[in-house]
Amino acid sequence: MKFNSKGKEEVTYDAIVIGSGISGGYAAMELTTKGYKTLVLERGRDIKHGDYPTANLDVWELPNQNKVSQEEIDKHYFKQNRLSWWVGEDHKHLMAKDDEYPYDEIERFDWIRGHHVGGRSLMWGRHCYRWSDLDFEANLKEGIAIDWPIRYKDIEPWYDRVETFVGVAGQKEGLSQIPDGKFLKPFELNCAEQSMRESLMKKFPYRIITPGRLANLTEYDPKVHLGTRGQCQSRARCVRGCPFGAYFSSQAATLPVANATGNLTLRPNSIVTEIVYDKKEGKATGVRIKDSITGETEEYFSRIVFCNASTVGTTAILLNSRSESFPDGLGNSSGELGHNIMDHHYGMGAGGFIDGFDDKYYKGRKPGGFYIPRFRNINEETKRSDYVRGFGYQGGANRTSNIPAGLVGAELKDAIFKPGRYYVWMTCFGELLPYHDNKMFLNFEKQDKHGMPIITFDAKLRDNEMALRKDGVACAEEILEAAGCVDVHSHNNATAVGAAIHEMGTARMGHDPKTSVLNKWNQMHDVKNVFVSDGSCMTSSATQNPSITYMALTARAVDHADKEIKAGRL
Repeated sequence: MKFNSKGKEEVTYDAIVIGSGISGGYAAMELTTKGYKTLVLERGRDIKHGDYPTANLDVWELPNQNKVSQEEIDKHYFKQNRLSWWVGEDHKHLMAKDDEYPYDEIERFDWIRGHHVGGRSLMWGRHCYRWSDLDFEANLKEGIAIDWPIRYKDIEPWYDRVETFVGVAGQKEGLSQIPDGKFLKPFELNCAEQSMRESLMKKFPYRIITPGRLANLTEYDPKVHLGTRGQCQSRARCVRGCPFGAYFSSQAATLPVANATGNLTLRPNSIVTEIVYDKKEGKATGVRIKDSITGETEEYFSRIVFCNASTVGTTAILLNSRSESFPDGLGNSSGELGHNIMDHHYGMGAGGFIDGFDDKYYKGRKPGGFYIPRFRNINEETKRSDYVRGFGYQGGANRTSNIPAGLVGAELKDAIFKPGRYYVWMTCFGELLPYHDNKMFLNFEKQDKHGMPIITFDAKLRDNEMALRKDGVACAEEILEAAGCVDVHSHNNATAVGAAIHEMGTARMGHDPKTSVLNKWNQMHDVKNVFVSDGSCMTSSATQNPSITYMALTARAVDHADKEIKAGRL
């Protein structure tokens, strides 16, 4: 072990941010623009904006028509490709390899990771939906887990701030369960989707088809959309990285703004092994890292620490930060650290053909289709007796190909250019309740190649989720049939926790230090100069995609830290 020999002043910052993904990049931008000298530590390699090697390749230019060989899957992606569709030649270089970053499972857990600067902000689905008091009040009203320490009014101005900067394309609907936001013009529904919307509203007034609310710029304003961004080209290659900066990512948006302040230091290849706690001072003094290239251990110091290494990554660091004061992990006097892990669950949905639009087509490949917000358990009229909470749908209508088997030559070319029928698909995303027994923990007897203890997952869907899934599939069939679809078929293949890549919980917010890790400001109850504002802070999972909420909570937490520092309390 070799510690850095630089003078302490050379490795001391105002703030340290662990992680450079969606929330880490946002923390870095908010801190640096407020004048704080900030060190961002990223465990993975550096990726510069534009360093997206497959972004401009067509499918036929990729090996094996974008299919990764079974040999490579078996060697490197044997857990992440249990979803069968996730790993492709076009973005496999953004995915951590299972054999290099192992983890254990008591119950199956599908952990999709990207270890590089920008993290999963380069890979995310970009759906952005506000949470409402239907979500923030649910635990208290239903007597489940613990109460959120915030309500919609506390986070509403931060949603405004974040959506304006991020650039969210969407359509206002006036729905209380997903409040309207600061939207750019939407990616409009195509003819089949619009017909579905109109048909559905006549039969099921609570089931609203709206354009997906996406962090892709349909309009570009250089005074607002700072960084290296431009307008969306509707190429639908977002998962590869966008050279236009058209969708929100750390590379295109937050990190360039942070860098322009002169207050940012970014250190990739830096595995944070622990946050260092000073018992005498009663606070964290900094972090210890292992350089993944040299293997050397170094220590960095700061006034405040922001943990944004992802739900699992942050909690693993906190659990590994053991001391005399916190033998079970930093800030874990409640014993809740690692518990209450959540995700959305899917693998359920339906599809079918919708006829009558053979003379219509659309231009471009918009980056998302439609969204149907939650319509169950939103009021007395929609209340269910067999389960609590609800689900939403992401879907789309696209023209299919119609190529008869056996064609070659000129006949094949002609058939390729003749579009087939419109096909509609819908995927249901259900809420997973915050069960204490759904958890992750560290096995200190077993280590990875960097000497870090192996993470073990023990989380599963339970009775409430199973009842919800059954209704979610039935409603999907009803929606398609009401919209005039034919040949409707459905599926309900229970996915493991983690598969939706919306991990949440494990270091939850709450009123009481005895039952939660963080207070209403995302600040540790036990260690006031440590903030956690990634997915690990969440107290329930709602049905909406959570990333825009992480960013809003992060901006709010930085603002609070800034006020506390200026008031001399931090």
